[in-house]
Amino acid sequence: MASSGSGSGSGSGSGSGSALRRGLPRVPGGEPWPPAGVAPAGAVPAGAASAASTPVEVAHAVASAPANPQITPPESDAAASAPVQVAHSAGMEPAFPQITSPESATALRRGLPRVPGGEPWPPAGVAPAGAVPAASTPIEVAQAVASAPANPQITPPESNAAASAPVQVAHSAGMEPAFPRVAPPESGAALRRGLPRVPGGEPWPPEGLATAAETAPAAPAASASAPAAAAPAPAPAQPAATPAAETEGPRAPLPFTRSVWPGRAATHRPAPRPEPARIGPFTKVQWAGAVVVGGLGLLFAAAMVVLLVRFLLSLDGMRDFLATYPGEYHLPDAAPVGIPAWLGWQHFFNAFLMVLIIRSGLTIRREKRPAVFWAPKNNPKGKTSLTIWFHQALDIFWLVNGVVFIVLLFVTGQWMRIVPTSWEVIPNAVSAALQYVSLDWPTENGWVNYNSLQQLAYFATVFLAAPLAAISGYRMSGMWPKGNAKLSAAYPIEWARKIHFPVMLYFVVFIVIHVALVLATGALRNLNHMYAAQGSVDPTAYADNWTGFWMFVLSLVAIAAAWVAARPLVLAPVARLFGTVSGR
Repeated sequence: MASSGSGSGSGSGSGSGSALRRGLPRVPGGEPWPPAGVAPAGAVPAGAASAASTPVEVAHAVASAPANPQITPPESDAAASAPVQVAHSAGMEPAFPQITSPESATALRRGLPRVPGGEPWPPAGVAPAGAVPAASTPIEVAQAVASAPANPQITPPESNAAASAPVQVAHSAGMEPAFPRVAPPESGAALRRGLPRVPGGEPWPPEGLATAAETAPAAPAASASAPAAAAPAPAPAQPAATPAAETEGPRAPLPFTRSVWPGRAATHRPAPRPEPARIGPFTKVQWAGAVVVGGLGLLFAAAMVVLLVRFLLSLDGMRDFLATYPGEYHLPDAAPVGIPAWLGWQHFFNAFLMVLIIRSGLTIRREKRPAVFWAPKNNPKGKTSLTIWFHQALDIFWLVNGVVFIVLLFVTGQWMRIVPTSWEVIPNAVSAALQYVSLDWPTENGWVNYNSLQQLAYFATVFLAAPLAAISGYRMSGMWPKGNAKLSAAYPIEWARKIHFPVMLYFVVFIVIHVALVLATGALRNLNHMYAAQGSVDPTAYADNWTGFWMFVLSLVAIAAAWVAARPLVLAPVARLFGTVSGR
């Protein structure tokens, strides 16, 4: 953007030339335009105030206008009408146009508006201060298109008489037009202010009075005739034409006979395999692998323990220990010998009920939404699941059987077989444990007495684990007096839950170890003692009798049948005898 003010020259005939007023820079951050020290073209010495000032005539050039400014000088001082053609190509800095001093211009050149969307500034018809009318010679300013040459070719005028020669200035699209001739302001006149130099700044130049411009020295006539044409720069290379986008067409045939073809995998995608079913965190295959790996690990660990214990028992000190404490001690003289038939039946009922209690307890633990419910006849609101009712009914039978067992134990003196009666039970239990681990098992006769480790295990099962299971189960059952706040606070149900399940696990481990040892330490003899009530003080007697074995098989069949029958279809008719059975 260029902003130039105009004023009258030295109207009093001071006889001095005037320097061109400098405006805003042509590029951001550049120097004011035009450069310092440039005198307007056609400046004349003082006394030539009557010379005419040329108005500005702006026009757009046609597409064939040359890109390089060509300024053709007049051949003589009289060639006042010789044109000066100046053209600028797009994107280049325009050359300095030849501008005659408008010392007496009658019309002021209008620039850009002061506000967005306004009229050009200054308004039309405003003449600068001190301007006098004079004859005008047109200055034609045209814009050229991009086909014009790149560098201007300027030929200086040969004489100063060409002040009135028309000037044709061509600009390519997007370039600022050249500066017209501007008359310098008089000294002391008000300075015209233009647009600010920076965004948001004050108008430029600062407010004040104009000073008289220095007069440019007149060039000798001889130097005016010297050639001043600038050497033309090489024209920029024309940009290469953008190749047309290649269009997709049919591909050329293969230069050889095709012998390989895509297989089924090129077009067929097999359906993804379904995710395998999981049991807890692992699939069935993973569980099988874990069992195999874990079993092998346990087998290896057990083998290492057996070898270690065998090494310890081979020492002299341990041999003496085994001789002193063989794994059993003598019972009191009043202790009965043999196992009565009632004890065998109690043993069977106890095993039968314990298996069903464990099965129903595990079902309660994993049952989230029971399908069948039972409610007592006298309390229809006391509804509970049929599985819980079955579990509690089994508990009642088990408690009744246990009470009968305890009573008979103390009545018949059989309690001395399972209750320790001497402190020798502790070292003998250690000795029996070492013998079991070393696989050199003790050879006690169960018809007479048990070894100390068996005695401690039976005592813990009958007199510790069974009461804990009964007390914790009663706290969680519906028979607990819920209205007794003090009793419930003294024995919270959370404690009962924390006790009941570990006790059940103890019973499971005890049953597994007990059955394994019975079968591993003389199965026929031990089964005759437990089921057939047959035995002798001679350990070898009844060692080949199968009576107890077949009774054991019949008991397993009865237990298996009860396990299968423990389902709502079978239990519901029985439960209706004692209450109301309903579905969800």
